[in-house]
Amino acid sequence: MRKFDQRLNDLIQAIYPDERKRPGYARLAKEISETTGGGISGTYLWELSTGKKRNVTLEQLDVLAQFFGVPPEYFLNEEVSERVRAQLALATALRDIKIRNLALRADGLSPASLDALLTMVNEARRVQELPDIASFGGENPPTNT
Repeated sequence: MRKFDQRLNDLIQAIYPDERKRPGYARLAKEISETTGGGISGTYLWELSTGKKRNVTLEQLDVLAQFFGVPPEYFLNEEVSERVRAQLALATALRDIKIRNLALRADGLSPASLDALLTMVNEARRVQELPDIASFGGENPPTNT
């Protein structure tokens, strides 16, 4: 089960994938306050993200959820957290122009052609020793096992 700090850090990394451009906690707290109207200090945000503090109020939970665009349950419920993480993984992957092009070019292909493409992608991931990824839409991609 993922902890609050891990879930918070996943959201920060999703919004600011380039670590060099990621704001510090004071700047991030200011952005959160400006965007949501809710208050949270940079120090408290750092303490939450490092696991040093675990006592978040419902108001602060709502402010964080609003800023990151997730339901408040994301921080507390494993099922909701996993669903949001899958959506974040997809959004992160779609930032890559080659992945977007591949997805757009696959639109309109027959189910058999899509299955063949999924098999090729899965085999390429296996050859490169990349981890299996969860599928979207509840279907598991075909495998050659």
